[in-house]
Amino acid sequence: MAKSNKPIFWSLFAAGGTLAAFLAPVLALLFLMLAMGHAPDLLSYERLHAFAAHWFGKLFLFGVITLFLWHAAHRLRVTLFDFGLRQDSVVAVMVYLIAAAGTVSSVWYLLRI
Repeated sequence: MAKSNKPIFWSLFAAGGTLAAFLAPVLALLFLMLAMGHAPDLLSYERLHAFAAHWFGKLFLFGVITLFLWHAAHRLRVTLFDFGLRQDSVVAVMVYLIAAAGTVSSVWYLLRI
């Protein structure tokens, strides 16, 4: 049996999808409250900056950003295949390179905080 790297990308997709299903609605609600001026004090700039500056906050943000990116990359790959774009290996390389670039960028930006 030939070895495949599918389980690696599939696990990132599944973890990102699970996280997105639980966290994205909460984030959308919190940002909607923030935009309407009804945000709790917990969402003040100082508190969010302090959270992002702490090592646990950086790890949490890195996990959320990275898993969302890899989930979106795999979902885009499958969607493009379903729409008839049959160069799957080219599409896979492109979307996964974009997700990897986003992962590296998130590390770089989080380390700057």
